[in-house]
Amino acid sequence: VQLQASGGGLVQAGGSLRLSCEASGSIFMGVNMAWYLQAPGKQRELVARISNSGTTNYADSVKGRFVISRDNAKNTVYLQMNSLKPEDTAVYYCNLGSVSIGSRVRPGPYWGQGTLVTVSS
Repeated sequence: VQLQASGGGLVQAGGSLRLSCEASGSIFMGVNMAWYLQAPGKQRELVARISNSGTTNYADSVKGRFVISRDNAKNTVYLQMNSLKPEDTAVYYCNLGSVSIGSRVRPGPYWGQGTLVTVSS
């Protein structure tokens, strides 16, 4: 399985970006997809997650601003990011196959290469 992420870039605060992540292979349907971010000097953290049935979950920091969606026909997951803030600056990674363990989420074994989002003030 390979994941190809795209859509990052430089944007001013208050602007929007849409990230895309296309998965190769036939594994896409039936698995959870997620976006993580990693800011400089910090650990990777979960941003948003979408189940195979379309149920979504978001980190508190992005609720109301980011929307995760998926197109199973295109093997693609999206992250629409609105009202961006400088603190959203990070490398964003898509992840395939995450699982819930109690109240926590364990990332799946497949990662995209990361796409850099930079939000200027």
